[in-house]
Order: sequence, then C-alpha cells, then structure tokens
Amino acid sequence: MELVKFNLPVPFRFRYKNVYCIIDCLETEIQKPSDPVYQSATWSEYKKCNTVKYLVACTPQGFINFVSNGYGGRISDAKIIEKSGFLNNLKPGMQIMADRGFKSVDSLFLKKGCTLVRPPSVYANIKPTKDQVKETKRIASLRVIIENVIGRIRHFKLLSPHACVPVKNLDQLDFAIQSACGLINLQYPVRK
Repeated sequence: MELVKFNLPVPFRFRYKNVYCIIDCLETEIQKPSDPVYQSATWSEYKKCNTVKYLVACTPQGFINFVSNGYGGRISDAKIIEKSGFLNNLKPGMQIMADRGFKSVDSLFLKKGCTLVRPPSVYANIKPTKDQVKETKRIASLRVIIENVIGRIRHFKLLSPHACVPVKNLDQLDFAIQSACGLINLQYPVRK
C-alpha cells in the first residue's frame, strides 16, 4: 500500500489518496457448451452470449495487481468479489474504485474496513445535482485507467472482443489471462 501511495498519480492525490486499486470485470466470449447446465452458468445477460468472467484490479498507475480465476458469465459482481479471494488482499482504510455497475458490494468492503469509491447513484426520474455530476465525471476520468488495462488485455488475439474461445481450450483460459496480465505489467506504464 505504501508503494502505491508513494507513486500515486497527481489526479488522485487530493480526493482519492487512499485508492489502492481500480476494479472492473472482463468477459471473454466462449463457444456455447453442449451441456444445458453449463450453457446456463456461462450465459451473460450483459454480453448476450456465453462468457467466462474475470475480476481485474489495477493500481492507479495501471499496474495489474489482481486477476481472478474465470467464472461463468452469469456470476454477479458481488459473488465474483466474494469468491475470487480479492478481499483477502485488502487492509483497513483502503479505498477501491469501481463503476456504478458494482451494485450491492459496499457491505463486502465495509466488513474489511475498506470503502468503495464509485459514481453517486442516480435514481430514475431524479435529476442529479451539480455536485453529483462533477463527482461522476471525476471518477470516470480516473477509472479510464482500468478500461485502458482491459483494452491491453484485449490486444491478445485469443482475448480480443469477439474471439470465441473453443470449449476444448477453456481449461487453459485462466493461464492465458494471467500470462497476458503479466506481459502487460512488463510493458510501458498505462499512466505515467
């Protein structure tokens, strides 16, 4: 944590000085399994296809510091955070930045003494205040780092947006994702 704080990019230093990492999920399309149970477990409502879902975390500098094993595309963000072991890496006082898609995960972080930083929730038919709009823009401008990291992961042909991983290769997919993340960490920084 001290190393992350020491190297914290300037835009984080004023309001988000305790941000340890930025999280997001990555879904990789897979071939439709023949077993209906696996079809159901891997179906992603978000992508409208069968997927394997990964939780990816990076530091504010863009260094990937966590990647989960793969889970069926149906798994919720809360469940993947709970099952992946990500929470075991957190210490009290840390802040984790996420987008508004991470619903009902606040309690998981509170149990660890951590806080979730995400855009203010906007309810239907309620106009957001100026402060909420500013906060949403600030967080979105900082969260772009994880989007860039995921974009780098997608540069690998096997993991590109519409590459459909054959069922016979699923047992190597975790290794492929972890290898890609390791290679990305050896590249030039996402954010200088």
